[in-house]
Amino acid sequence: MNLKQLLEGISYEVQQGTADVEISDFQYDSRKVEKDGLFVCITGFQTDGHKYIPMALEKGAVALLCEHRVENVPEGVTVLVTENNRIALALLSDHFYGHPSAEMNVIGVTGTNGKTSTTYLMKSILDRIGKKVGIIGTIENRIGDEVLKAERTTPESKELQALFRRMKNEDVTDVVMEVSSHSLDLHRVDGIAFDVAIFTNLTQDHLDYHKTMENYKAAKGMLFARAAKSVINMDDAAGAYMKEQSKGEVLTIGVDCKADLTAEGIDVSADGTAFDMLWQGKRYPVHLHTPGRFSVYNALGAAGACILLGVPVEEIVAGLTANPGVSGRFQTVRSKRGCQAVVDYAHTPDGLENVLNTANEFVKGKLIAVFGCGGDRDRTKRPIMGEIGGRLAGYCIITSDNPRTEDPEKILEDVEVGVKKTDCPYEKIVDRREAIQKAVAMAEAGDVILIAGKGHETYQIFPDKTIHFDDIEEVRKAFGEDCL
Repeated sequence: MNLKQLLEGISYEVQQGTADVEISDFQYDSRKVEKDGLFVCITGFQTDGHKYIPMALEKGAVALLCEHRVENVPEGVTVLVTENNRIALALLSDHFYGHPSAEMNVIGVTGTNGKTSTTYLMKSILDRIGKKVGIIGTIENRIGDEVLKAERTTPESKELQALFRRMKNEDVTDVVMEVSSHSLDLHRVDGIAFDVAIFTNLTQDHLDYHKTMENYKAAKGMLFARAAKSVINMDDAAGAYMKEQSKGEVLTIGVDCKADLTAEGIDVSADGTAFDMLWQGKRYPVHLHTPGRFSVYNALGAAGACILLGVPVEEIVAGLTANPGVSGRFQTVRSKRGCQAVVDYAHTPDGLENVLNTANEFVKGKLIAVFGCGGDRDRTKRPIMGEIGGRLAGYCIITSDNPRTEDPEKILEDVEVGVKKTDCPYEKIVDRREAIQKAVAMAEAGDVILIAGKGHETYQIFPDKTIHFDDIEEVRKAFGEDCL
């Protein structure tokens, strides 16, 4: 392939050689460079790709794409310089794979909470009308019924474009993908033709990366500036901003505010959520298998996007009803003793508050909350989540999430600061398995145990190792023969 053609539309300076050179492949990981390949030097947070130029040359690279001038490169090797190689990598990848996103409907879902559930609600609707759906997200990537492992919420641009091409080659018609704020800020999704973008909500998260909520909001807003059509939750404080950023047609959703697509008569029970969806003067009864007011917003977002794609409303309602729920999202495990556990991915203040409020709508006894906070992430939310847990639960067990490189005891102490501001009785148990066992042991008939933070995850990350750990498995083991 000709490098000059692949770089069409990308501004660069020629430091050495010529862009009119044939390359066999391109990589941003020097270990994967092939003979006659292009090495794209990415300036990362942990290391600088420019340091690995010697390795790339050893492996046979004939061209380098850099972010600054470099020295001691042999004659015969092309050196090109761009201002931002992340942007260049994204556009280069899109060119290399033949602009695959333009050949399918691509729906991007962004927001702090609700992205995964919204994507699967959309899949249920689109499956129903005979579409072949691709999913890109936190839990998994999926091509129709084939499940692929997901390394991160939104893959790096090269892998993302390769996945799009594979999806198109396997006859996918619609791709529903979670779009993280990191992927927007780091240009992983540049070059993608988004047909519809959905905004769920914006609450505190990822401040370890974005530093301020304004930066976080601005990153999310980038999606709507490039999507052809947008679905915006106007009940959220950031909804007006996202609407301002939108370049195309906007369909608004809401429950409390005036919106194009709304819901009334919300009824939450342990078995799910019922409500009436209102669209263009007509009322459509909907039943979701996931309890919670937050589920209504997810459903409205998915429904709004499908309306913009031309799906009949009757099919949308049937698709929403058919969705069985998502792994690790308010997933219920019941016991013969009359108590039940709910496992949820809630790992932000707003997420924890939502699931606790939902559980309080149907709990008949005591609400026992088992939760913690991840290490090496935004520390300011720890006492906030502790206070939310103490305010809304009848008993709190503060435990480990993914400590990563931090001292687990210290993380628990940070959360404890917030719990102490309430009158809620609590205890700290560092070992998550022991914490779940303690909650099950103390639960009585009518009680609900909320196990929050990890949801679908099947691992736990420590400073020196990563172990298998699954909240659903653990609570089932703890219930033992009483598990239904």
